[in-house]
Amino acid sequence: MVSGSNEGKTQTVHELLLSDAVAVGQAGAEVELHGPQEFVPFVEQIRTAFPDIKVNVEDAFGADDKVVLRWSARMTHQGDTLGIPANGKSVRLTGISIIRIVNGKIVAGWDNWDQLGMLQQIGAYGQPSDHLASLVISITTSLACFSQTPGESRHG
Repeated sequence: MVSGSNEGKTQTVHELLLSDAVAVGQAGAEVELHGPQEFVPFVEQIRTAFPDIKVNVEDAFGADDKVVLRWSARMTHQGDTLGIPANGKSVRLTGISIIRIVNGKIVAGWDNWDQLGMLQQIGAYGQPSDHLASLVISITTSLACFSQTPGESRHG
């Protein structure tokens, strides 16, 4: 899958996934993609947003019918397919994939990758401002004071 991803070959998806394979976590925490018919559009969406994506397997091991990959990816945001205008920003993210294989074909897969980090790096999600952080601290402190019983000290 990694070489197919790096080269943009969606045919690799058809070669490796069973038609009823289930992939969880690629397009969202609990989102399921069923078979190549749903997985290929996900790959195409990512490849269009990041046409220069390079995935590197950092570590791999397996037991029984499962393989675990720890991977990283580098890419540049060059397409609008994520609903966010392309801005040319570089992205580096990491993830872990668990793949279940039967008779040489992928039947199930589970991904956990840094989707929030990707959104931050392309500017689609920002850190809270210092003013907002101060406001939250102030509100939390006020609530803590109101929740004390009469005569109770905050410090014990």
